[in-house]
Amino acid sequence: MSNKVELQKEEREEIIHWKKGVRVLGISESFTKEEKKSTVVGVVMRGDLRVDGFGICQPTIGGMDVTSLLLDMYFRLERDDIRSWLLGGTAISWFNIIDIVELYEKSGIPVVAVSYNPSDGINKYIQEYFPEDWKTRLEAFHNGPEREPINLLNGYRVFVRSLGFSKKSAVNLLNSFTIDGRIPEPIRMARLIASAIQRDLL
Repeated sequence: MSNKVELQKEEREEIIHWKKGVRVLGISESFTKEEKKSTVVGVVMRGDLRVDGFGICQPTIGGMDVTSLLLDMYFRLERDDIRSWLLGGTAISWFNIIDIVELYEKSGIPVVAVSYNPSDGINKYIQEYFPEDWKTRLEAFHNGPEREPINLLNGYRVFVRSLGFSKKSAVNLLNSFTIDGRIPEPIRMARLIASAIQRDLL
């Protein structure tokens, strides 16, 4: 982890209680392996669950360009009121890895990545499917904190990697944006839009 991230450790100890006006950028995708590009959608959502903006990018399926494309999308939005990324996983578009440290440092806003199932890890799959650059992919995947299980207030368990503020603040954020089930609303909305675009327009 870089020095910049380490220097902000004290700031991350603060526990944030999110207000209804807070805005996050939820990220999810849709793709089929037969295509060259996936559809990744970003949804800006307020704490009162009102949608406040959208963005789209198209990473290469099986590529390594998703981090830079997400950053391009974020800067195209020209929003200075987004307080956190809310990612539906970090290995998307068939192992196109989101480097959460790079995402945090270059955007300047914290990152919370959510997954939903226990896992033995993806190392063996990356090594098998990508023999030419598996080390680069694994370095990006493991950059930053490892995921931790947390229990939401609605009784569901999710697995979280958070960077930029405390674990408790990340838990508070997820509870603020999760109505029922395990999927936070910004991620769920982004997934629905990405699926519709993939189905109807591509």
